[in-house]
Amino acid sequence: MLIARKNLRVGLDIGSHSIKLVEIDHTGKGMVLKNVGLIGLPPDAIVEGSIEAPEIIASRIRRLFKNLKVKQKNVASAVSGSSVIVKKISVSYKNEMDLENTIYNEAEQYIPFDVNEVRLDFEVLERSIDMRRGFENGQGTDETEHLEIMLVAAKKDMVKDYVNLIQNAGLNPGVLDVDSFALQNAFEMNLAEKGKADAVCALVNVGAEELGINVVHNGESLFTRGSGFGGAQITETIMSRLTISYEEAEKVKLGGIVAEKDPDVLGKIFVSTVSAWVQEIKRAIDFVAGNYPHKMISKLVVCGGSCRIPGFQHFLQRETGLQVEELNPFRNLKVNEKMIDREYLDYIAPQAAVAAGLALRSIDDK
Repeated sequence: MLIARKNLRVGLDIGSHSIKLVEIDHTGKGMVLKNVGLIGLPPDAIVEGSIEAPEIIASRIRRLFKNLKVKQKNVASAVSGSSVIVKKISVSYKNEMDLENTIYNEAEQYIPFDVNEVRLDFEVLERSIDMRRGFENGQGTDETEHLEIMLVAAKKDMVKDYVNLIQNAGLNPGVLDVDSFALQNAFEMNLAEKGKADAVCALVNVGAEELGINVVHNGESLFTRGSGFGGAQITETIMSRLTISYEEAEKVKLGGIVAEKDPDVLGKIFVSTVSAWVQEIKRAIDFVAGNYPHKMISKLVVCGGSCRIPGFQHFLQRETGLQVEELNPFRNLKVNEKMIDREYLDYIAPQAAVAAGLALRSIDDK
């Protein structure tokens, strides 16, 4: 977590295609979903996680808060894209050393940026102790800890841009997290009634411009990867093949209008793009199988605005041989029925998973 502040209830997921908001009340009777909604963004407002049109985005955020009548100003948001690195590393550490400095020194070899240009955060996942007695003249104990660390690095300029954006929208940036961890939080909330799952699950978030994968087991992230696949690929290909505008291509993709110029073109585009997505996911599955032979993935949990592209979930299940389940981040929340329509909630659920995880994480930080 790159920035943290207590007493938050609103998760704000600023994606490349739309902004999603989730507001949760933590009451004596449990957590209640108070507000949920989204607002679209023009193309290229955010590119690979980089904010290109801050005034437009800030204006849309203000409009979203106004439309939903959200009064809370403290928000949790997230960063993603090529300027964010999430990596599990091993560090040897002696108790007389400063742990933070040790990790910062080790981090340089794992980060493809100048370490002075990034914000670093880390979490100790596992500790083991190696004790060697009787060194040198036979006296004393030399104790070394071996630490498994989850390292997170984000470019300072990117963090500053998101903080400024949220402040320019009239809000307080209480938490700035990484989207894959927020998604993991939403997934674990789904397991609240069952406790921690023993199964190894791959969380697959298919957005407009990024396909994110986070493999988790018992609350621990084993592996994360982001790649430049997403629903925007389909939109751009439809625009090119049918020579139509972005708005028209979006409607064709979502089934709002029929592609009359070439009845078969849409099916061909979908098959080609979805096949590339599935191959990327299979590569991640193979990597985990090779590096964690005793922790085989048993289920794929999908979410994101593009996870409902026709045929994707069925094709993914067929090609991987794994169960595919769509994530509903609101499953274990009470719902304010007077404020939220159930049909709309079912529609928006996979798109709002990161925002829900952010709102839940902020509650946990109290």
